[in-house]
Order: sequence, then structure tokens, then C-alpha cells
Amino acid sequence: MRRFAFTLTELLVVISIIALLMAIFIPALQSSRQQAKAVLCSSNIKQLTSGLFIYETQNQTLPYGFYAAPMMTVPPGGYAGYIQYDRTGWWWFNFIEGFYKKSDARNTVIRCPSKYLTNSKLNNNILCGNYGVNRSICKSSDDRQSRREEFVGTPLKIADIPKSSETLLIVDSGYAIINWWHATNEPPIPLGNTIIEDTAYVPGLCINRERDLLPGQEQDAIYGRHPNKTVNIGFVDGHISRTRADELFVEKTNDGYKNQTPLWVPK
Repeated sequence: MRRFAFTLTELLVVISIIALLMAIFIPALQSSRQQAKAVLCSSNIKQLTSGLFIYETQNQTLPYGFYAAPMMTVPPGGYAGYIQYDRTGWWWFNFIEGFYKKSDARNTVIRCPSKYLTNSKLNNNILCGNYGVNRSICKSSDDRQSRREEFVGTPLKIADIPKSSETLLIVDSGYAIINWWHATNEPPIPLGNTIIEDTAYVPGLCINRERDLLPGQEQDAIYGRHPNKTVNIGFVDGHISRTRADELFVEKTNDGYKNQTPLWVPK
């Protein structure tokens, strides 16, 4: 009885077809995964924006981006970050009930599913590589550096922001607080990496190649998180948008700064 088997030529043809199909479908699958993560990130920002609004309704002001009160109680879930380089206090997400637990290592709503930090300590730090609030709105109680008074003081109310649909409240960010200095090619004071807050960035922004970042931040900062170097943004009026990171760039001109107001600085 004759036995049938594939010839070498037939095997090579089948292997070639399988390889071709894999070459076609694997990039498509990866793209689909990236798109799904971007959608989940948008959902996270929507929930965080809603949480910020609820706090504003209850307290007649948005929360501090960072609040350093030496006598204040430990925030729910414990202090975020690492004491070696992060400030110890209340961050904006500590003021929103149910959003943060230090012991929870799962992908919770304050963790961006697409962040890519190659330093494990930064990757495990909830303050790094997730979402940042705009310090021109959610101001801080103090600052480690001088000449940054515009970011220190009482947080704003939504009613204080005249162009709420055009003003950024929360965005994909390299650190938990961010401001327009991190989105410009020439900030009023040069930024370095000796203070971790100075290494905040908009993922995928064109100027990040020239930024003085921490080891492990480069991939996330330069190549971005979402397809086509886009970022998810929550605006003060509550709408969520995904746009190219370079749309947030603040350019230094002879007359001041272009794209600074009302996007980053409410006026």
C-alpha cells in the first residue's frame, strides 16, 4: 500500500505561507493591543477627571497637586512614592476616595496600561509614568525650588477657568504633577534630573530627546505610549480627547510663549 507524504518543496511552501501569515497578522495584533490599551487609558482618565470634579463639588476647589503638611495625617493607602527622591505628603489622588492603595500592585485606574519605564523602581512607583495633573490648576502647597510661585498656592475652582473646554486638567505624564515648563523648549528656569519632579514629560513630545531625563524614562518619553505618539487628556469641562503629543508643545517666541494659554495656563 502506497503511503502519501509531503515533499520537501511542499513543506517549504507551507512554511513560507505560515511565515507570511504571521508577518501579516502579528503586527496587526500588536496594533490592536496598543489601541485597546489606549482606550483603557482614556477610560482611566475619564474616571480620574470625574473624581476630581466630585472633590471640587464637595470642597468648592480642586485638590492640591501636592500638599506637604508635616502635621497632617498619613493619606489613605499610605504615602506614595519613595522617600529617597519623592516628597512625602498628599498627592492629588490621595484626596479622591478609593483611587489609591499602596499595597495594590494591580493595574488600577491611576496606572497607565501603556507606560514603558525600563527602570523597575520607577516602573513600580505610582508617581512615575502614569498620569499628571496640571499644576497651574491643581497647585502645590510649596515647591523645592525658587521662582516657581505660579505653581504654588490654593488650587483653582472650575469657575475660575474661563475656557474650560480648552484647558488641560490631567494628561498622560512622566510624573504625577506636570506644568507647561515640561512642554517647552526653553522654560523660564532650566530643568534637570536632580529633582524627580523636574523630569515630568508629555510622552512622545518632540523636545523629549533633548530633555535631561532619568535612566529608564527615555523609551516612554521619546517614543510615547499610544499609537502615533498620541496622549489622552482630560479637560476642565470634562471631555476627554486623544491627540498627538506635539499638540501640547509650548514654543518660545520673541513675544513670549505660543500655545501656553489657555491650554496650560487658564486665563
